[in-house]
Amino acid sequence: MNQENKKIVKNYAFIDSQNLNLGIQALGWKIDYGKFRIYLKEKYGVIKAYMFIGYMPENQNLYRSLQEKDYILVFKPVLKDHDGKAKGNVDADLVLRAMIDLDEYDKAAIITSDGDFYCLVNYLYEKNKLKMVLSPYVKTCSSLLKKTAKEKIVYMDNLKNKLEYLPKQKNTA
Repeated sequence: MNQENKKIVKNYAFIDSQNLNLGIQALGWKIDYGKFRIYLKEKYGVIKAYMFIGYMPENQNLYRSLQEKDYILVFKPVLKDHDGKAKGNVDADLVLRAMIDLDEYDKAAIITSDGDFYCLVNYLYEKNKLKMVLSPYVKTCSSLLKKTAKEKIVYMDNLKNKLEYLPKQKNTA
């Protein structure tokens, strides 16, 4: 087959950042977002990775770092609950962006364990637009999401060696 006939795959990732972060923390490690972006590109052909994240002014360095790693950040205002805990619910924003861009991508990778995304996952599955659901942790993944994603669900439990953040060692010499 010549180069002209080779179709360029355009897969997009839609990342529930808080769910990803908390799920990986539950596994006892931290994710290296640079390695994760490369993994999404190489393993799943992701050319555009949206990260849905709560906005807090004190996190500017984090946001800049993520953007430098080729994530498109979609911010949600963070509100404090009655206990003073920050909450930036991104579910509706993620679903809306996945639907707005539906005709732009070949397949979608949904990164979450949250069962609130079952309707989106089900729709994408039925339309043959679901690449996979990448769930941080099998034990915290919604049973509804597992059922809806069917054979297209992948768990990150075994990706520590590939994706773990390792702080740079200081030179003692």
